[in-house]
Amino acid sequence: MIATPDLIESLAANMKPVRRLRPPVTRAACWLLLAALVVTLLAVSQGIRPDLAQRLHDLAFAAGMAGAALTGVLAAVAAFLVSLPDRSRLWLILPAPAVAIWLSNIGYQCFTQWISMGPNGVSLGETTRCLATLVLTSLPLSLAMLVMLRYAAPLRPTAVTFMGSLSVAAITATALSLFHAGDATLMIIMFNVGTAVMFVGLGSLFGRRMFEWMAPRSDIRN
Repeated sequence: MIATPDLIESLAANMKPVRRLRPPVTRAACWLLLAALVVTLLAVSQGIRPDLAQRLHDLAFAAGMAGAALTGVLAAVAAFLVSLPDRSRLWLILPAPAVAIWLSNIGYQCFTQWISMGPNGVSLGETTRCLATLVLTSLPLSLAMLVMLRYAAPLRPTAVTFMGSLSVAAITATALSLFHAGDATLMIIMFNVGTAVMFVGLGSLFGRRMFEWMAPRSDIRN
């Protein structure tokens, strides 16, 4: 049997340098810059909705957009913070006020403008464009967050994925409001709330498996 000092010396000799993670707020800021870049590129390719300036004068619409954007920012920060074992789980409530503003505004608009779909209803072309925006916004952001959190997140996979999914959903909803005019009708349920429920649900169910697949050497359990 190898002696303890020899074992320690052997382990120390074969150790590989470990690259420390950057501070969580810094990594969250990098991810948010990527989100801003994705939304900007979509704005260039698709164009901002023509009535955006007018709609921003509507307090309910402006509050809803602000709530969604703030939810995206705060949920991203919370995801990177709670991915570390020395950070409190209380960071999970960081985006709660913004989420309340965002979802209450969606509910209010659905209740007051349920049939405000225009004389021709929702066209297939507009629906296709909304789906394209949803995919082009959410897919790269989801993959980027998965890669950035692949080593730290397995410590708290469900909580981290929940926050990350909420952030992606909120930013996607913000993009939809910027580019498409169906924000106060059935489109809200189909895309805004539906996107949030889809990402949060899938993230909660498959978060651990996704992180273990991305970082198979991290055999850490809650």
